[in-house]
Amino acid sequence: MEKRLTRSELIFSLSFIFMLVVAVGAFFYGAKIGAEKTEAKYVEQAKHLTGAEAKPGSYPQQDLVSFYHTVFLPYREFQSEWYKTMEKMKAGQLTEPASALKELSSLAKQKYAQAQAASIAGSSPLLQQAQVEILKGLKLLGDAASRGAVSSKDVATDKLLVALKKDSYYKEGVDQIMSGQLDYYQSMLRWSNTVNKKIPATYELSAILGINQWKTLPLTIKNKLMAEHMKARMLLTSYYPQDLVSAVDEYILSGEAAKMKMKSVDAVVDLLVNANAVRYGDFLNSKAKVYAQETIPQLPFFYPEDN
Repeated sequence: MEKRLTRSELIFSLSFIFMLVVAVGAFFYGAKIGAEKTEAKYVEQAKHLTGAEAKPGSYPQQDLVSFYHTVFLPYREFQSEWYKTMEKMKAGQLTEPASALKELSSLAKQKYAQAQAASIAGSSPLLQQAQVEILKGLKLLGDAASRGAVSSKDVATDKLLVALKKDSYYKEGVDQIMSGQLDYYQSMLRWSNTVNKKIPATYELSAILGINQWKTLPLTIKNKLMAEHMKARMLLTSYYPQDLVSAVDEYILSGEAAKMKMKSVDAVVDLLVNANAVRYGDFLNSKAKVYAQETIPQLPFFYPEDN
């Protein structure tokens, strides 16, 4: 005959089972919490490594590189074709200007679509602004080319070129494009400040820039200043701001500025631009000699193609 448990033994057994269940539950709950904390830790580390946690306005190099390939390069490809077409028109080498202008209008739409598809990180608001400005510029220049194609039937080529540059769409388009370029170079200046605190994050002129002061400036500031000059002069050209920087530096280093008794950088820029003395690639030709120690981001247009 089986021995029946006493009341106290029954209570003890039930209490033991309850405590065992609670202990097992606590163990698995603790394991779950620990796993979640560990996962969160590695997610945060991954964000840090990928730049996902970059502070607004920090302008990490990866943002500058991404912008170059997705927005700036499509714009530059359009600008290159625009410049070539305008030069051919100037030289009287276009037999069908209307057709060439229609092609430019079509190319503007193509490059607009490419640049519009780019996603710009919120950590780089200047780049976001530059994208909008470049998109507006491409749209306006494409419209200007389309308008020029229509009017080309009744206008001589040389007069068509003058009319194009007076077109309100063209003027506003160049202004937007140059604003976008300037914001891109300002972003590089912000980046250089994060790498080298001796370089200011911003630089604004309060007076005419003297040659002696210019000589003391870091390259990223010089680039930004020349981007401003290009915007002010509406220079939709084949060369970059850094090419203009190099041309100015070479002219000063050669002693020609001193011979001409020039005191300001503005005077040098005016001389070089008016004489058409700036060329695409001037910076790369001078880089090793003049800019080897400068702080610049790893962007393709700052380095020879074979690097």
